[in-house]
Amino acid sequence: MNRLTKTALAGGALALGAWVAWGSYSSRSAEEVPYERVREIDGVELRRYPRTVLVETTASDQRTAFRRLFRYISGENERQDEVSMTAPVRSDGSDGESVSMTAPVRSDDADGSGTRMAFYLPAEYGPESAPVPTESTVRLVVEPPKTVAVVGFSWYAPGWRVERLEAQLLSTLDGAGIEPTAEPSLLRYDDPWTPPFMRRNEVAVEVAGAD
Repeated sequence: MNRLTKTALAGGALALGAWVAWGSYSSRSAEEVPYERVREIDGVELRRYPRTVLVETTASDQRTAFRRLFRYISGENERQDEVSMTAPVRSDGSDGESVSMTAPVRSDDADGSGTRMAFYLPAEYGPESAPVPTESTVRLVVEPPKTVAVVGFSWYAPGWRVERLEAQLLSTLDGAGIEPTAEPSLLRYDDPWTPPFMRRNEVAVEVAGAD
């Protein structure tokens, strides 16, 4: 093996090491929305989430919605507060666009007219203490306590894979006699630079009568 090849291999190993180190750091540095594990059914985990506060908007596409919410947590609010970003990102991906997954985001198709997206705020914020948005298209939302069923997976989350896992999740719940109360969502816990083999993803759906 010549010197050039050895140098290239050494450089590649260093780059891979730095990539993995970044993935490990980013996954540990973000605050996660808290929950209590209830039980597991055939690979599906049931969780109970407390009341949470979200900042929400509806736009023609995910990218526009994301930018509005990012401006809010960057200080575009009445107190000009910068709000920490947490995990996971929650989305429906109705328009097929990719957005930066570095905050807790929820999105779905708002009656076919666009994308509704929301960032979960850190646990320190309640309905009274959360900064009020200054943009008219952005609003605060309080989500009551809920029970959620999730199935996890790694690597990337293309539409076909998410749809397959949604079907698997709903089939398992149906067999256990547990009724979904909303449409399934995709949860992503890592930023775009995380190595795919280190990524943590989940398909989730709110359920009733799962205690």
